[in-house]
Amino acid sequence: MFAFSATRRLTVATLIALPTLIAARPLPDAKPHVVDKAHSEINFVADSRMLSAHGFFGKWDADVKLDAANWSNSTVSITIDAASINTRNDQRDNHLRSADFFDVAKHPTITFKSVSVKSTGANAVAITGDLTVRGTTKRIVVPANLVFYEQGTGRFRGTFTIDRLQYGVSYDSKLNPIQKDVQVQWDIALSEPKAGN
Repeated sequence: MFAFSATRRLTVATLIALPTLIAARPLPDAKPHVVDKAHSEINFVADSRMLSAHGFFGKWDADVKLDAANWSNSTVSITIDAASINTRNDQRDNHLRSADFFDVAKHPTITFKSVSVKSTGANAVAITGDLTVRGTTKRIVVPANLVFYEQGTGRFRGTFTIDRLQYGVSYDSKLNPIQKDVQVQWDIALSEPKAGN
């Protein structure tokens, strides 16, 4: 049998417990940020034979928490009012709101909720999350480029493509065939809340 002094036993116990203690330490909290709607947009381009329709969503909210020292601590959640779709053509917009496309009466919101944020290079991150459109959820990766981030204020933007058919947005026209891929372009400015807000 080996005899350990009280000091030696304490040292060994501390070394054994150290990895668990380190793992249990909470990561620094990511700070809530407020979106500057005047300088933020969520746009899309949908191609058909007759037209590349450029549109945007006029009403949406975002819950963003950022840790600029460690982007992996950050989270993003976006809720879009599907009925706020706007392609600058009332007839087309009403059709997009119908059951042929977004079916906003049954599915009033489009949502995205991040599950991880990963740095992919200088001023670039990949946001992995769940996108829900028309009641169907798919996991996607959204690239984000950091335009700037200074003293709690920043701007991010990115472009990605989704297959509308995967979300049940499957309407097509023989006279004007619609491509399945839709390009999403987003640009978001945000900042930490000011004291007293």
